[in-house]
Amino acid sequence: MCIEKFLMTRSFSISAILTAVFIAVLLFSHHLSARATGRPAEQNSPIRRSVSDVIRQYGEGAEARLVQAFSQAGVAYPPAKVALLGLKAERALEVWAFEGNDWHFVTKYPIRAASGTAGPKLRQGDRQVPEGVYRITWLNPNSSFHLSMKLDYPNAFDLRQARQEGRQKPGNDIFIHGNSVSIGCLAMGDRAIEDLFILTDAVGKKNIRVVIAPHDPRRAPLPRSLPNGPTWLPELYEQIEKEFSAFGGEKPRRDSLEDGSYVGDETGRGLSGMALV
Repeated sequence: MCIEKFLMTRSFSISAILTAVFIAVLLFSHHLSARATGRPAEQNSPIRRSVSDVIRQYGEGAEARLVQAFSQAGVAYPPAKVALLGLKAERALEVWAFEGNDWHFVTKYPIRAASGTAGPKLRQGDRQVPEGVYRITWLNPNSSFHLSMKLDYPNAFDLRQARQEGRQKPGNDIFIHGNSVSIGCLAMGDRAIEDLFILTDAVGKKNIRVVIAPHDPRRAPLPRSLPNGPTWLPELYEQIEKEFSAFGGEKPRRDSLEDGSYVGDETGRGLSGMALV
């Protein structure tokens, strides 16, 4: 399950601690509500609105940003298909669009928060962001973290490996969402999730795939082993590298982030210069 908290350094400020306590209380209340209703906690925001409500509220601004980005990339909006490439080490989510029998880079957003290290998610509570090829199954307009999009983790590959290894709880409820706190999910910030939410609604969930990698395999090959990594890691990383091979034609622009900055560097560290925790 995706449980959120701040990624903080060893020196805690009083304000950060108070904020973290508030978030913990909020999440615990959602957990109790989820147990009472039998629904995932992510569904239980006190705000009740529909996807249509979100489109009316954020669609104009988000589409203006999207149309500009697609126009600069020379791609019509909305495209027929979209790929979202999540790069854990670089802390970035790239947006690619399919047009004219080829994939075209459109833009990328910084990942504001995530958790874990290189390697796939194996079990509930391990704090890992999944790695693999996923689909978006649900647009949640009532997320506790502004807006969210649920991934189909665990997918068929994840479930097969879990069965073979006797893992009963591989985890679930993995989202791409707003805000800037997260454990196990990708927190994109509110404006970025508005863009991604509107884009997904325009293109259609079935026409979007999400590929999450430990680092950008177009710059360096993915490892075939990791400390305490599963034996099937080579199979997974071969799949991911094959997916990324379709997106190597155009190098992402360094000024493509919404705040004009570049995510990551050659050391594979994130926005703040710190590795994922």
